Amino acid sequence: MPDVNAFDTAALRLFDEVARGGSFTAAAELLGYTQSAVSRRVAALERAAGGPLFERLARGVRLTPAGAALHRHAVAVLDRLDRAGEELAAIHAGSGGTLRVGAFATANAGLVPAALRRFAAARPDVELRLVEGLSGHLVDRLRAGALDVAVISDYPAGLPGEGATTVPLREDRLLVALPRGHALAGEPDVDLRDLAEESWIEAAPRGQPTLLVAACAAAGFTPRGGLRVAEWTGKFAFVAAGLGVTLVPELAAGAVPAELVLRPLRGLAPARRVYAALPDPALPAALEFTALLKEWEVCTTVSPG
Repeated sequence: MPDVNAFDTAALRLFDEVARGGSFTAAAELLGYTQSAVSRRVAALERAAGGPLFERLARGVRLTPAGAALHRHAVAVLDRLDRAGEELAAIHAGSGGTLRVGAFATANAGLVPAALRRFAAARPDVELRLVEGLSGHLVDRLRAGALDVAVISDYPAGLPGEGATTVPLREDRLLVALPRGHALAGEPDVDLRDLAEESWIEAAPRGQPTLLVAACAAAGFTPRGGLRVAEWTGKFAFVAAGLGVTLVPELAAGAVPAELVLRPLRGLAPARRVYAALPDPALPAALEFTALLKEWEVCTTVSPG
């Protein structure tokens, strides 16, 4: 059996040059070897291959059938290695490869798409992949090496400890969504205490601390529980039907339908912080994408009355 372990990259490149040039002397000059060194390396390859790879002619050499077979494979291997080197160089330069992005759902409503669009325009040769999930799950994937950057929130799980570097992106205030016919819909902002008798459309399990509960406690009351709806589209529909009010992250303001109005809350309005989480070291493409995330600005925080 041929000893394929002897077919190292340097030996295959030397073999390729001899095969292309048809001469030990030409290969030696091109690679900076002596002719005797090339002869020894070729002889070692032939021992590993189990037989002659070249016919020795009066002037030069030519491939034997076994040599032609090995040369075909050697060319394919060297080409793949060259392409791998080019791809790795592109990844490390941020101009190629794949960028794997994770984001929580609300970030995908108002933060991530614009940054991805700008990144794709600047780096068309970088393949983009997107994963949506809860912040804690995204951090786990980042630590496991399955993501290159994750857009996360500090609520409700807090920030990751070791294994990830966090870059502050912005504060995400919570606004109150009201039906257009609500008595407070025409106000420029709303005092949370004026909503003490409202039913709240929420998604968190009963008894779990939320930003709403904390904000209402600071305002001196306990919010009245209402219908529990997880998806934003469902929450909006229930509010539009007059069945309650809900808090909407500023990031999701652009997704609110025309039947509702958004109003900021006066005083200590509930808010969360949004971060980009990165492994250490981070890919240049991930750092470039994070810089684009930091440039994002809210177009509007209040819907017209």
